[in-house]
Amino acid sequence: MNGHLRSSPESPRTDLLSPAPTDRVEAAPIYEGEVEIDKTVVVCGAGGFIGGHLVADLLRQGYDQVRAVDIKPPNQWFQKFPQADNRSLDLREKENCYAALEGADQVYNLAADMGGMGFIENNKALCMLSVRINTHLLMAARDMDIGRYFYSSSACVYNQELQSTADVEPLSEEDAYPALAEDGYGWEKLFSERMCRHFREDFGLTTRVARYHNVYGPFGTYDGGREKAPAALTRKAIEAKLSGDEEIVIWGDGTQTRSFMYADDCVKGTQKIMHSDITEPINLGSDELVTINGLVDVIEKAVEVDLDREYDLTKPQGVDGRNSDNTKILQELGWEPPTALRDGMEVTAEWIEEQIRRHAEEETTSRFAVAY
Repeated sequence: MNGHLRSSPESPRTDLLSPAPTDRVEAAPIYEGEVEIDKTVVVCGAGGFIGGHLVADLLRQGYDQVRAVDIKPPNQWFQKFPQADNRSLDLREKENCYAALEGADQVYNLAADMGGMGFIENNKALCMLSVRINTHLLMAARDMDIGRYFYSSSACVYNQELQSTADVEPLSEEDAYPALAEDGYGWEKLFSERMCRHFREDFGLTTRVARYHNVYGPFGTYDGGREKAPAALTRKAIEAKLSGDEEIVIWGDGTQTRSFMYADDCVKGTQKIMHSDITEPINLGSDELVTINGLVDVIEKAVEVDLDREYDLTKPQGVDGRNSDNTKILQELGWEPPTALRDGMEVTAEWIEEQIRRHAEEETTSRFAVAY
């Protein structure tokens, strides 16, 4: 399957996790490994997209000490759970990292100032400054004798010269060197990977690193400038359908290729890697390669709309092709992200449309109240 475009299975999955309510936990856990519920687990970046899903799953498993940390106030988090110890801390500051990790056994570092291609192309310095988060958290983890430390890296660490064609060869872990990472964001991730390695080698800190490949799903950013391609294109498709002006603007010519991983698979894989013996950075992504036009095809079916496509070649497009080589994760874990793009996008599109319709209703109600 690696390196080739493929279609999703004909029969949809029925076991995808429905978005959990933001004030309680009911669904079955995604990760079914051995659980040490007496451990204190800290999730950094818990107010973000992936972090919120991870906190939800840890609580479903029965962890009774889950500390959720994010720079945003909790009322701005994508998901917030009263069962967790929710804290608003700027982890770029050293003292806040020590406060966040006090008494912790395990740490998941998902915190970063980042977004989709439109954001990282125009905010390289901000992305680079996230290096302070991982550096200070590693120092705190070392000094506080943390048991395990997970760092969420990115496929943006890979050598860009290997991603100059849409018919891309899947990227294996060794392809990060010789280094030519995505400017700004990718270099910060690659440097932080090295920091994890050297804290493991020099100080004996147990570190685990996964390179995420394009995560999507419900409870994430879909507007405002930080959204990634699946959410951005889904929002555009829904807005086109609701307005009756069924046109969509695609950044680039639509031939760029990517693979996209559903949030549930990311959360499950993250925990598998955290509790594994894998010491080197490893890919965590789907190997279902699709063009951006193919992604729009999937979104059209999920949203139930037929769109007229326009292409804007002046917008940030990223590399021409990127796909995950899952050889190593299959060898190490006997597992790879299983969710087909079509199935994950159905859940994602449903959630985004609910948000758009709800916001439209609230705006209408607000205008009506002001008028009368």
